[in-house]
Amino acid sequence: MMHAALSIWILSAVICVGRGHHHLGHGTDNDQPDQDTALDGAPSSLSRVTSANQEFAYRLYRRLAALPDSRDKNIFFSPASVSVALAALSVGARGETHRQLFSGLGFNNTLLTQTDVDQAFQMLHGRANEDTSKGTAVFMDNRFKPRHEFLDTLKQSYFAEGFSVDFTKTQESVNAINTYVGEKTNGKIDKLVSDLDPSTVMYLISYIYFKGKWETPFNPELTKQDMFMVDESTKVPVQMMNKEKRFDTYYDQAVNTSVLHMPFNSSYSMLLLLPDDMAQLESVICPGHVTKWLKWMKSRTYNLYVPKFSIKTSYSLSNVLSEMGMTDMFGDRADLSGIAEGQKLAVSEVVHQATLDVDEAGATAAAATGIGITLLSFRHVPVLKFNRPFMVIITERGTEKMLFMGKIINPNI
Repeated sequence: MMHAALSIWILSAVICVGRGHHHLGHGTDNDQPDQDTALDGAPSSLSRVTSANQEFAYRLYRRLAALPDSRDKNIFFSPASVSVALAALSVGARGETHRQLFSGLGFNNTLLTQTDVDQAFQMLHGRANEDTSKGTAVFMDNRFKPRHEFLDTLKQSYFAEGFSVDFTKTQESVNAINTYVGEKTNGKIDKLVSDLDPSTVMYLISYIYFKGKWETPFNPELTKQDMFMVDESTKVPVQMMNKEKRFDTYYDQAVNTSVLHMPFNSSYSMLLLLPDDMAQLESVICPGHVTKWLKWMKSRTYNLYVPKFSIKTSYSLSNVLSEMGMTDMFGDRADLSGIAEGQKLAVSEVVHQATLDVDEAGATAAAATGIGITLLSFRHVPVLKFNRPFMVIITERGTEKMLFMGKIINPNI
């Protein structure tokens, strides 16, 4: 049986260079229920979805790390963006296809209904933050007639924008999607689509754009060329940023990993993880580790070195998600009848792109001069140098909601 193609594009950009001057996000703190209140009491739908999202992030990371060509490559993705896109798809899934999506995302369908999940994502996705813009969009063929209930839920709970296109006019459709994506990611992802399946009837897109300013910026004058050890036999030159100040750190002896907490000038933070054995850390890392690290961190002065870099990743997640149990949506067994009546739909592909740029934080000269080198050189200041493969997590303090996750094997790729 011929299937109409449904494609899911999940894109995300994170720029750690300076505060954004405008906010593209939807909603305000006033038009969403208070998340902290919801999390204070007994386990709520919101707390269950939040916990599931955290677990999903690490399960997806391990799958990406296990890919045959991932050992020597950077990994960077937005678990928040992926889970939003799949949750939005589950609105239109039925039967076994819906069960697989819920199970793959870690939602317990005996405790959570689709309405519970939709309302939780409405609260999670709708919280205003000047560092982030996020949302979803649906591009539909102008001959395709989706259910109003499906579109209404996507609009209300996932803040989706809807667009009608003529997918038979391939280049016009490609340009429309790429223009939208470029605008939402501030030009960081501007060529998401190069061609289109002629049977495409709908594109579902989820995006996150994050632009954060370090709470304490690096001084550009202290950035010098240094070497980064990709492995025992490979070194590459990098621009190494440097500053000396008090940082919150933790050394986890159980996984032989140094953890550095670098706050942005907002509610978000970046955690940099420097393990003695990357494979060991990857095999066991879970939400409990982050909770423990943030709880037990101690403050002390370090002479810190972090490479300045820019990376871009792209993944086809179809096989990865199938291996995580979400198989039926890709084939003849797909039941996406909640999207449209009278048409047999299947997901043709799930694609994820992400970018990460890290530099001195775009601070002004006056702000950057706050980092001084004193003459108190007689005291011992330990060095913490990220000059070999490390992991990175961007999380929201307090909620531990994870926006981005990855590892940097080679800052130059």
